[in-house]
Amino acid sequence: MTKNILLVCTAGMSTSALVKRMQNAAEAKGVDAKIWAVGDANSTEAAQEADVVLLGPQVRYLLDKMKERVNNEKPVGVIDMVQYGQMNGEKVLEQALSLIPE
Repeated sequence: MTKNILLVCTAGMSTSALVKRMQNAAEAKGVDAKIWAVGDANSTEAAQEADVVLLGPQVRYLLDKMKERVNNEKPVGVIDMVQYGQMNGEKVLEQALSLIPE
């Protein structure tokens, strides 16, 4: 079953490299995942398709707002600042997968 992982940042641009690295990590692990990034302005609609929403560290202040947007029905987390800074797709993928209920 496809895991739908949404990354939210300021404008959807800074996370594009991380999305690519996460997709590569998912392929290497044999995980069927749709991973995409949007800016906060487009996050409400995009979150409806997601199984999990991860916020970039620079928008961690949106955590409560995002939980409300998904009616607390989907997991929402903040990407670890170190992993984000290192663009560690494997670790961020692991974080996202750990938040999705089985």
